Amino acid sequence: MSKTERQTKVEALTERLGSAQNIYVTDFSGLSVGKITELRRRLRAAGARYVVVKNTLAQRALAAHKIDALDEHLAGPTGLVLTGADPLAAAKVLGEFAKEHQKPQVRIGLVDGKAVNPAYVKRLGELPGREALLGMFAGALNGMLYQMVGALEALRDKRQAEAS
Repeated sequence: MSKTERQTKVEALTERLGSAQNIYVTDFSGLSVGKITELRRRLRAAGARYVVVKNTLAQRALAAHKIDALDEHLAGPTGLVLTGADPLAAAKVLGEFAKEHQKPQVRIGLVDGKAVNPAYVKRLGELPGREALLGMFAGALNGMLYQMVGALEALRDKRQAEAS
């Protein structure tokens, strides 16, 4: 690969990293091209991208964004999962895909600017989706409102009984 080709790849990766709010570094060794294509398709559906990178080029692109927490994990076959604002969807896809194929293995993640270990990424993937969490929150809020209404009615009844 010539110097201009490397520079072009670093610039393209730097641009992609600029739009990514969360990054997962994975080891994809042992996955066939077909399985990597399937993983890419699933991640794309979840709003993320999977980029297979050369480690030195990834280090240069990450350095351009002043991200150095991932450097020591860039060794061997490396794929980057670049996500938008929602780190859960991509973590869920990675977890499900790893259950089916035992790969890719998450080495480290960068969630909201903080380095996180693979166990954290796995826990993120096990959380319910946004809609389910919102439904759980709405259900809990609804239950609290019913309790509040019941308490207010009991208080009203008690004051009416005391007044009579």
